[in-house]
Amino acid sequence: MKDFQTTRRWVVVAVHVALFAAAYVIAFLLRFDFVLSTVPWGLVLATLPLLLVIKFAGFGYFHLYESLLRYISMRDVLAILSAGTLSSGVFALASLLVFGRRLPWSVLPVDWIFCLALVGGVRLGLRAFREWSRKDRKLGAKRALVVGAGDAGEMLVRELSRSTAVSYDIVGFVDDDSSKRGRRLNGIEVLGTIDKLPELCPVLEIRELLIAIPSATREERQRILDRCRESVVPFKTVPALSELLEGKARIGQLQEVRPEDLLGREAVRLDVDRLRQELEGKRILVTGAAGSIGLELCRQVAAFGPERLVLFDRAESGLYFAELELKRAHGDLNAISIIGDIMDRAQVDELMREHTPDVVYHAAAYKHVSLMEVHPLSAIQNNIFGVEIVAQAARRAGVRRLVFISTDKAVHPVGIMGKTKRVAECLLLSLENGPTTFVAVRFGNVLGSDGSVLPLFKWQISRGGPVTVTDPEASRYFMLLSEAAQLVLQAGVMGEGGEVFFLDMGEPVRILDLANNLIRFCGLVPGRDVAIELTGLRRGERLREELVLEHEKLLPTGHEKVFMVRNHNFDAVDFRRDLELLRSCVQLRGRERAVAHLCEMALRY
Repeated sequence: MKDFQTTRRWVVVAVHVALFAAAYVIAFLLRFDFVLSTVPWGLVLATLPLLLVIKFAGFGYFHLYESLLRYISMRDVLAILSAGTLSSGVFALASLLVFGRRLPWSVLPVDWIFCLALVGGVRLGLRAFREWSRKDRKLGAKRALVVGAGDAGEMLVRELSRSTAVSYDIVGFVDDDSSKRGRRLNGIEVLGTIDKLPELCPVLEIRELLIAIPSATREERQRILDRCRESVVPFKTVPALSELLEGKARIGQLQEVRPEDLLGREAVRLDVDRLRQELEGKRILVTGAAGSIGLELCRQVAAFGPERLVLFDRAESGLYFAELELKRAHGDLNAISIIGDIMDRAQVDELMREHTPDVVYHAAAYKHVSLMEVHPLSAIQNNIFGVEIVAQAARRAGVRRLVFISTDKAVHPVGIMGKTKRVAECLLLSLENGPTTFVAVRFGNVLGSDGSVLPLFKWQISRGGPVTVTDPEASRYFMLLSEAAQLVLQAGVMGEGGEVFFLDMGEPVRILDLANNLIRFCGLVPGRDVAIELTGLRRGERLREELVLEHEKLLPTGHEKVFMVRNHNFDAVDFRRDLELLRSCVQLRGRERAVAHLCEMALRY
């Protein structure tokens, strides 16, 4: 491959040198009216080496030998213009110094013009030939409409025209901007608005729709997808704007529309320098690393090049595949998987001493709301005293920072899971003093994570339904997995000790709307193909989530999507006394007493 690239580069150089020489000779021929006998060939041959050396260096300075001849963009045109002008000016000065006034000055502007015309013309010609030679591909290509006649749509058409992996015959664009109607992008006409899709598709025999509006809001995407479904034509979309900005995907990597795309979340802005300072070359431990949130945290951390990334979980299969994925994506990553339980105090102490992490992300927890109602003692042990074991071990080992993953269900909690998370937040507040900075981060449901409603709905639809919704007015805050992990990292570096941070989750989404949309995504009709069954709220559930407690206040931080929760009503001494009473209830397996005391603590603090 390297030999091929070297050969190709020298071929490009040779073509350019030949064009430089041809432009120079043509300039002399024009100057002397194509009368060969009057052309001073001796002067041409004497000055030609100097011209070739200067132009070779000038065009190389603008990296024009590294670009492919068959592609030309506005950036290439500007580079050719700059290189041609600079080298012609340098040659004029050099020839004056070396050859005096022997060179006819009228040759220089003509040479400049023909040099630009030949170099640019060859590239344009090769591109035109390449486009023409691919016309026969359209015979078997899918007739497609591009939804969105903006920059993304234009880039998509350009990239698809170059691709050999897929074959589309782009018939036209649709866009809601009325000023674009009838105009052309890359020679392709804007045929109408998005609402016209159901009419245009059968008339134009469209076989696929390509959505190219990565920055659309949730409402806009919902309307676009509704029109696409009404067209009864398969549709794909360009990657999300966040993936494009992060370099995880290209505009031409079309993918199936996912239910997550309906959230329309904006790309997360990260303080990359601060995160790199916090994570690069550091030892990082993630508990619950085999879970969806823990694994996504590992993915995000791995990108910053830690010295060591320790994955701790009791799910052996999940841990095995998590390590495989991370090492495949980051070949030089020092990832270490450790099977264990946060309730094993001796093992957690050993883990902290052996790996001496700089930062701990504590994602291990029981999160399933309904199951925790049935097993409250397990929830209390794992979600409260497990946090205590990890936090105390971290402090003894001199860990610099521990970031605890909490939930919006800790605000006015009605279920066991939310109550345990609220008490765990208070536990960290009571441990504020010491070498370790303790930070808690609250956020809502992560769409598609383990235990979330989306996998349940998909499973129910795959079996023909019914899809179960608790209440038609029930709503939840949702975030994307990558978004939640990135903001957890961002919030984690802000804390100075004892803070609870809250992530901006946008607007709440009705669960019934989510169920209807997911059924439509599967090409089915809600109520006809798949029934929706209302079950009523279960124990531990409520209609809507809340943001803060009465005695808490949301304060802005240096990041527009991260807020700090200030609690003015916390007594660490009283809390520790109540915590010991809760511990004794659990140790005595007093379920009713433990639940009653947990409820009292969650409300009091």
